[in-house]
Amino acid sequence: MPAESSRASGSRSALSAGRSVLMALVALLLLVGGCYASWGDAQQVLLGKGRVHGEFAVTACGDTACAGSFDPEGPEGPRSDMTVRTSVAVRKGDRFPAVVKPGTHEVVRAGTAGGLHAWVPLGGGLLLAGLVIAGGMRRGRLGLVVAALGAAQLFATFLLL
Repeated sequence: MPAESSRASGSRSALSAGRSVLMALVALLLLVGGCYASWGDAQQVLLGKGRVHGEFAVTACGDTACAGSFDPEGPEGPRSDMTVRTSVAVRKGDRFPAVVKPGTHEVVRAGTAGGLHAWVPLGGGLLLAGLVIAGGMRRGRLGLVVAALGAAQLFATFLLL
C-alpha cells in the first residue's frame, strides 16, 4: 500500500512540474511575441540617432494609414508624401514629433509617448503572461507583478496619448 501511495504522489508531482514548465513556456512565448511585435517601431524611437526627426501633421486618414506632411529638423524641406499607421492616437489635424523609418515614407511617433506607444504589444503580452503565471503556474505574486507591469505600461500609454 505505501508503494502505491508514493507512486501516485510521484506522478502527481511530475504532472505538476510538467504543467508548470508548459505554462512557463506559454508565458515566455507571450513575452517574446510582445517584444517581437513591438520592436519594429520601438527601435526607431529608442535607436533614433542618425534617423530623420521632425514633426508630422496628419492631413487625411484611411483604413490602415494616415497621410500628411513631415517637417524635418534641420535644413531639409518638408515632405508631403509621408504616412503613419492608423491607430486610436492618430486623427486628422494632429501634429506630433516623429521619426522616419529608414528607406520608407512611413513615420513613427517619437518622444516618451511614442516610445510607450511602440511597446503596447509588449504591455499586452505582460498582462496575458501575468495571468498565465498566476493561474497556470500557481505563482500568484509573480503573476500579479507581471500583470501590473503590463497594465501600468498600457495605462501610461493611454494617459500620454
